[in-house]
Amino acid sequence: MLRTNFHRHAVVLLLAPLLMAGCASTRDTLVQRGYPPGYAQGFDDGCHSGRKAGGSMFDQFEKDVWRFDRDRDYATGWSDGFRQCESQQENAMRQSRMVIEQQRLRELRQQNRLDHYHELEREALDGVDTSGLKSLK
Repeated sequence: MLRTNFHRHAVVLLLAPLLMAGCASTRDTLVQRGYPPGYAQGFDDGCHSGRKAGGSMFDQFEKDVWRFDRDRDYATGWSDGFRQCESQQENAMRQSRMVIEQQRLRELRQQNRLDHYHELEREALDGVDTSGLKSLK
């Protein structure tokens, strides 16, 4: 049972960053907030690239190099998006690893407790004639 719970927690934690990403386009949200379209597109592309660099299995590196070299808004947005989303992804991955490790430690402590109780039971029965108990099977 402990193994099953561990696997459920691990799956949820690994999918959490994907679920937190949401459905709204970053580009559309930034444009609605008044950012220039070039900055918004650069931020969106940089964000995908940053999440990929941070360990996401669901994002790809995106960068319009021609535009990055010629459009200051796009380049600034790309750099901002990359740094912010890489940091967020790394933090999410770190949190996931910590929770998984905490779960492993809880399982190990539980197993150690069981091992300790079994050892106490063996010590308590040491030297006791239990041959008469065989008929109870």
